[in-house]
Amino acid sequence: MRRAWLFGLLAALAIAAGFLFLTERPLTVTVAQPESDVALRIYGLGTVEARILSRVGFEVGGALTAFAVDAGDRVAPGQEMASLHAAEQEARVARARAAVAANEADLAKADAAVVRARAVLAQREAANRRQQGLAQRDVTSIQRAEEAQRDEDVARADLAVAEADVAVIRAQGMDAAAALRQEETLLAHHRLIAPYDALVVARHAEAGTVVKAGDPVLTLIDPASIWIEAYVDEERAGQLSLGQPGTIRLRSQPAAEFHGTIGRIGIESDRVNEERRVWLTCSDCPAEMFLGEQAEVRILTGTRASALMVPELAITGFDGHRGTVWTVADGRLTRAELTFGARDNRGRVEVTAGLPEGAAIVARVPKGAAEGRRARIAEAP
Repeated sequence: MRRAWLFGLLAALAIAAGFLFLTERPLTVTVAQPESDVALRIYGLGTVEARILSRVGFEVGGALTAFAVDAGDRVAPGQEMASLHAAEQEARVARARAAVAANEADLAKADAAVVRARAVLAQREAANRRQQGLAQRDVTSIQRAEEAQRDEDVARADLAVAEADVAVIRAQGMDAAAALRQEETLLAHHRLIAPYDALVVARHAEAGTVVKAGDPVLTLIDPASIWIEAYVDEERAGQLSLGQPGTIRLRSQPAAEFHGTIGRIGIESDRVNEERRVWLTCSDCPAEMFLGEQAEVRILTGTRASALMVPELAITGFDGHRGTVWTVADGRLTRAELTFGARDNRGRVEVTAGLPEGAAIVARVPKGAAEGRRARIAEAP
């Protein structure tokens, strides 16, 4: 019995010693060290896009007869890219031109009638003056004088009618000319013209296809408007501003690093993914870019001459501004509530206030951490 009791006592002592060793032995911890020349960057993931992208089509419907361009071609402003079957519209244009020509002939005829009416009026005026003079001298009868006056009045009325006919025909001519311009405009709509210096990205139809007005036929982009559309976490988006520089890595060229600046910041965030869109113009990107290619961006939002950066994983209860960390002070672990500032793309946050004098922040919290437990700081490698 004494031997069993002794063995039990020794076992209890061993367990107690092991427990004390495991719970009271100093924990080796790594702490965050102040750094100099700290670059604060924000990470974003996005794609290559074009600011100027146009899905162009015809303003009228019809059957496609020919394509002059294909995907990958460059086009100049005013260059014809495709055309529709236009025989019917060409006939309308010819009919409108004939109407203009007929109006011009009618106008010439009306002008001649005005000249004739003026000559007749001049003749009637002269005859009337003679008859009125003779009537005053009682050489002719009053009846003949009245007839001469009547002839002059009729000739003047005929001239007014002829001049009115000219005005009507001229108005009809303006209408015929406007109708011709309309038909010619509709005929021009049967040709698809490049609106600017562009690159053809895609062709959405082939010759022989009947398309409706407004149907996309070609997709064009302005190669000079290529930029990177990236998505940034809303929690970090508050540090963004126009003109900030950034580095760009394309998925097809992971070893190359290109440079750009923020050209636009979206005024509406994604309500589901809680992300904000930013667009970066690229200053040294390759001449050949591919729309939709994945790109990573790292935007420089600021620098610090010196800063204490703490991993976010070491912070508990972090609300974006304040949080609690483990610290080492006088060789023991304790908790402290700190105030934080800017973040970087490495998952770290800048400490701005709240750190007690002489305390060091634990960068990686080990298992068994408890308030007041002894700890020793690992030597920096």
